[in-house]
Amino acid sequence: MEAFRQDTIAAIATAIVPQQGSVGIVRLSGGEAVSIARTLFRAAGRQVWESHRILYGNVRHPATQQTIDEALLLLMLAPRSYTREDVVEFHCHGGIMAVQQVLQLCLEQGARLAQPGEFTLRAFLNGRLDLTQAESVADLVGAESPQAAQTALAGLQGKLAHPIRQLRSTCLDILAEVEARIDFEEDLPPLNEAEIQQQLTQVSAQVNQILLTADRGELLRTGLKVAIVGRPNVGKSSLLNAWSRSDRAIVTPLPGTTRDVVESRLVVGGIPVQVLDTAGIRDATDQVEQIGVERSRQAAQSADLVLLTIDAASGWTDADQQIYQQVSHRPIILVLNKIDLVQTQPLLPDITPIVQTAAAQHQGIAALEQAILAKVQIDSLQAANLDWAINQRQAAALTRAQTALQQVQETITHQLPLDFWTIDLRAAIQALGEITGEEVTESVLDRIFSRFCIGK
Repeated sequence: MEAFRQDTIAAIATAIVPQQGSVGIVRLSGGEAVSIARTLFRAAGRQVWESHRILYGNVRHPATQQTIDEALLLLMLAPRSYTREDVVEFHCHGGIMAVQQVLQLCLEQGARLAQPGEFTLRAFLNGRLDLTQAESVADLVGAESPQAAQTALAGLQGKLAHPIRQLRSTCLDILAEVEARIDFEEDLPPLNEAEIQQQLTQVSAQVNQILLTADRGELLRTGLKVAIVGRPNVGKSSLLNAWSRSDRAIVTPLPGTTRDVVESRLVVGGIPVQVLDTAGIRDATDQVEQIGVERSRQAAQSADLVLLTIDAASGWTDADQQIYQQVSHRPIILVLNKIDLVQTQPLLPDITPIVQTAAAQHQGIAALEQAILAKVQIDSLQAANLDWAINQRQAAALTRAQTALQQVQETITHQLPLDFWTIDLRAAIQALGEITGEEVTESVLDRIFSRFCIGK
């Protein structure tokens, strides 16, 4: 790993969109970052090259002295930088051409194009971030709601790592006590098994509490896919438009207006939601409509939640029953739409929950959102009362730690020798260490950081 960290890497650190964005940043990190910057950058006047100072000048081709861009240069010398190496950033004009030319010059001067997540990997390897904080960086970049961003920020501030380290420290203390009795049994008093059992029970309970945040974390990171399905002309598109407060879908009195899946992205209770308005499901003769109906069925099959929408004026029909049979294996909310057009609620099958809406009048949307949150049990996901949440990798490691802790307690209960205690205690310590990075393999690091963007 040491040789890997000595070379200088470079990458574009901002999203580059043609004809958009006022600033594009090229970032370098490593031992040659400053010398490359001095070769390429000409500061105006007598500006001082010192750490955490912004210089103004031009980026020039070192051979031809042609000006490539008018730019700012930011110096962050080790160890006061993101990677704890010398870091240089060229703040160029946005778009594509300027930043790509500056990056190419950096590569020609000896820098290497960074791998995905390599800047953050170096921050981890150099001790600036632990593994939970590094993963939170990626979560913060990819956050799709304010709550997701706040959860990621809490992880970046070390709020997840702190309790994990405390749990691991307790397990290490117990292991030290047990191993001391194995090595110096005659010189030490007997172990207080009741006290150790109590400590293990407390650790296990805290692990359970942290595991409660896994589902919430998954929802915040990946969001919820919701499909609006039903017969033609029951108000599915009106429901999407009312919900998204836009005219995403075309609405007409004619059945079969929607021919393809229309998507909208919303935030409900802090959870990113991808809403799919589907074509009305029926036996269509038109080839284009047939394709739309088939895509509707596929969307319903892949959705996390199905909003089965029916017309309150028509009530529950045979066609509704057929659609219900196709999606009954998915979580369902029955949406009784156009309730403003009827005096009494029609007879409905025993499907819960049922939400009444008048989408054309923008009524019932709040009730629908509450039903969705209840369906995915958001309230129970807040049971741990924590502002951070674990991801799948961390949950898997915690589950292994929990299993090992339970096995230690069973070993104590069955009065097995102390050597058996140490086996499962070490397994728990190993699993907890994998979360923060005290115990981690290179293959795990590759898997984690390969998901990052190149410039982070």
